[in-house]
Amino acid sequence: MRIRTAFPAALAPLGALGLVLLSPAAAHAHGDTVKVVVTGERAGHVTADVTWENDGDAVDSAVAATVNAVSGDGTRTLGPWRLVRDPAAPPAGWSTAETLPPGSWKVSVDVGFPALGHGEREVAVPVVDPAPSTASPSTASPTAAAPDTSPTPRTAASKPTPAPAPEAGAARGAAWWTVAGVAATALAGAAVGILLRRRRARRS
Repeated sequence: MRIRTAFPAALAPLGALGLVLLSPAAAHAHGDTVKVVVTGERAGHVTADVTWENDGDAVDSAVAATVNAVSGDGTRTLGPWRLVRDPAAPPAGWSTAETLPPGSWKVSVDVGFPALGHGEREVAVPVVDPAPSTASPSTASPTAAAPDTSPTPRTAASKPTPAPAPEAGAARGAAWWTVAGVAATALAGAAVGILLRRRRARRS
């Protein structure tokens, strides 16, 4: 009974040592370098493929890499940025979370883990035109002007011309002639009456 329990315990350190010895072999199964290919850009994000140099398998472990960019005229530098998994290009695709502004850039990628690797490429980021407005120009015909219903001021010519009133002097003259005629007629009648009375008185 003592031999059976002690034998596995004695083999345990050997098993742990075996795992330690096999781990480097497993790590170096793909090789000790990685191949980095800068594939370009997508909407300004730098894209790259990272594979093992020896067999071309995609690196399925974490990757520690930095990305730097220099403008075509050498006056601007961006980075260092890190690579993150690119869900649009599995399994070897990687990209940056940051974006390059429009222009020509020399991009370099340096990988330090799980193995050393380097890649670089000239990348041109195009200028993206703003999306056109969905509102189309109105083709409706111009609205007819509403008739003007406001009252039109009457001009002097449109006003009815009142009949000219008789002059005051003419009216007074006509009235004077009328009164004078009546008075003359009355006087003449009175004179005739007086003469007739006198004649009658003489005859009698």
